[in-house]
Amino acid sequence: MPRTPPLDGPRFAFGTLTVIPVRVHRWDRTAARAGMLCAPLTGLAVGLASAGLGLLLLFLGMGPLLAAVASVAVPAALTRGLHLDGLADTADGLGSGKPAEEALAIMKRSDIGPFGVLTLVLTLLAQVAALAGLYGDSWARGALGAVVSGVAARLALTLAARAGVPAARPEGLGAAVAGVVPVAGALAVGAAVTLAAGAGGALLGPWEAVRAAAAVPLCLVPAELLLRRCVSRFGGVTGDVFGALAETSATAALLVLCLGGTG
Repeated sequence: MPRTPPLDGPRFAFGTLTVIPVRVHRWDRTAARAGMLCAPLTGLAVGLASAGLGLLLLFLGMGPLLAAVASVAVPAALTRGLHLDGLADTADGLGSGKPAEEALAIMKRSDIGPFGVLTLVLTLLAQVAALAGLYGDSWARGALGAVVSGVAARLALTLAARAGVPAARPEGLGAAVAGVVPVAGALAVGAAVTLAAGAGGALLGPWEAVRAAAAVPLCLVPAELLLRRCVSRFGGVTGDVFGALAETSATAALLVLCLGGTG
């Protein structure tokens, strides 16, 4: 297996998954493998920015709801809304009832259909409501939620790029990263993210440590179910599917973090 220079992985991850101005020097499968293994790092950066803006508004006295809206807006801005667009397009494709080729064509259209609009609205409402509840409990819980959900969203991408998951199209981001990550590597990254989430939660107490650590594997369950449905329905993954997986995982992580109220 060709060796990848240390920065090629982060460059690929930040250059393809965020709007942060990073030049991607390589676009081959080896760089893609390293990049998808580094995907949670982009989630950490996005999550910290999300938490930072939310806390700023909270400390300015604007309240938990506006802080939550700001925290949800940051990931959308730092990805040009591509993950949300992917969620809407995937919902339209799945809801169309059309054969795979026709469903994929629907997903490539620039407009958003009724399934996409409904899914998008409900997902954003769930994210805002969950974060508002967390910020309402304490600024620290809100910040932790923003960071954990950001990292968990990108971890879902690492797992979706694992070996054995095919691409639905021969072109696009889905084709570039489909099947590039060894299963053992994906599991190792997942374990590291779970431990890191637990460590972050431990700063707020033992119950928060358990809840934050549990949020990572639990949020991946609906993402994995969606992934399998998309592979079965479309024949593989696309860039839109990756976006849908990220938003699904992020939302599920926030909901898990809300379980049980304050510790």
